[in-house]
Amino acid sequence: MNVDLRELYQEVILDHNKRPRNRHALEDATNRSEGHNPLCGDQVTVFLKAEDGRVVDIAFEGQGCAISTASASLMTEAVKGKTLEEATAIFREFQEMVTSPDSDEEHPNLGQLQVLAGVKDHPVRIKCATLPWHTLNAALSGEGKVSTE
Repeated sequence: MNVDLRELYQEVILDHNKRPRNRHALEDATNRSEGHNPLCGDQVTVFLKAEDGRVVDIAFEGQGCAISTASASLMTEAVKGKTLEEATAIFREFQEMVTSPDSDEEHPNLGQLQVLAGVKDHPVRIKCATLPWHTLNAALSGEGKVSTE
């Protein structure tokens, strides 16, 4: 990855950490799940409002490192307005992108989420990036809590 692209990716992550999108409780959520990463203490709650098989609104609350917060912020932007099936497919592709050591391919379906692809080179950070996603997946499937351990 060239230096300019790496710097751009870092800027996007820092921006989403400093100014997270959709960071608030969602009072009329139809689904909710709590996630915890005991290794570093990240905690996230994902609120999801689904209607007619579509994610009409999504939000999160919690505290965590820059990667965890940026990942949650980017996630909410990526799945809002998608069908539940599309949200699940995005979850799976994101998981593949950040956990597969052999996957250096582009993931055009993930758009801006690709800024987090580099976490696969830092195994301790993978759980930070995936915690919001596992929590989303738990909310989509009706599970109340999830842990990265």
